[in-house]
Amino acid sequence: MQPAGAVAGPEGPSAPQLALTQLREHLTDWMRHEPGARAGHDPEELHQLRVAVRRIEATLGVFKHQLPSRLANARKTAKGVLRALGTARDLDVQLMELRQYCKQLSASERSAAAPLEARLKAERARAHSLMLGMLDSEATRHWLEVLNLASADLAAAAVPQEPRAATVMPERVRARFRKLRKAVRKLDARSPMEAYHLVRRRAKQLRYSIECGAGLFGRPAETMLRALRRMQDSLGAQQDAHMAKIRLAALAAEGTPLPPETLFLMGRLAEHHLAGTREVRRTLSRAWGKVSGRRWKALRARMQELSDAASGELPADPETGVVAPGMPIVVPPEAELPTPPTEGAPLRH
Repeated sequence: MQPAGAVAGPEGPSAPQLALTQLREHLTDWMRHEPGARAGHDPEELHQLRVAVRRIEATLGVFKHQLPSRLANARKTAKGVLRALGTARDLDVQLMELRQYCKQLSASERSAAAPLEARLKAERARAHSLMLGMLDSEATRHWLEVLNLASADLAAAAVPQEPRAATVMPERVRARFRKLRKAVRKLDARSPMEAYHLVRRRAKQLRYSIECGAGLFGRPAETMLRALRRMQDSLGAQQDAHMAKIRLAALAAEGTPLPPETLFLMGRLAEHHLAGTREVRRTLSRAWGKVSGRRWKALRARMQELSDAASGELPADPETGVVAPGMPIVVPPEAELPTPPTEGAPLRH
């Protein structure tokens, strides 16, 4: 899909054109999921709304040097919106995990969980109310207006001299991979949760930057994205467990008393969450190996082909603006057929 008012030349879409296409898709996702997130009946709607904001923020970051200042400055507001949505989402996840955990308990143990569930529901209601205030705030509505108007101006002002996406995207992806690799290499057996959270954030940034250019990168991007999703989901489970353990400790320390059997159950639940964080620490090395091995080498080779074609060192297909048919594309043997970079419905994110 090409952005309205801007047609890609023989070198492929420009960086602003690709950014515009991405922003319009993510704004459409926002409009699709905001009503459901407001209603609060389906946790998946809030999850998908948050994903839309993450992708808006990622697009603004990837193309920050190619976008007008109004759009570049909108990135800061996106981060604030994410924080407001995050509190309600974390409580959704904790409630879902509590219900899942209770399925394996006896009837008497499940009744001990009822006061905890009621307390979490009350916190979720407060978080939802604060979230609605954020969605209705002048700052958020102005942010959406800026994104809409500035992206429309960008479409009208597109010029042939703009840098090509095939030049900009490989550079951005390589930079974000280096940041992720640096964060992973700093981990050891004594690393605090903050260090693992940084790795998760870097993996997410790399994933979203690859998704921005998935149409250019082709199959190597799809295999890399699958590995990144698995790594991110694992780290997300660890972060969710860590946050749940902190919230359980805070609830236990509050002045409002809870029944002894509920406090006992909360202790067991905290231990359950702690075991989950230990499992992630144990398996992270294998997940990183799948990201940084053949999948990354295949994507890196594909990006080099794009960069060479954009600089004139290799012929480009006049229809797609990428390497002409017949040019070798390195694909790992285990690569599967490409699928669109969609967001599923995991508990973590």
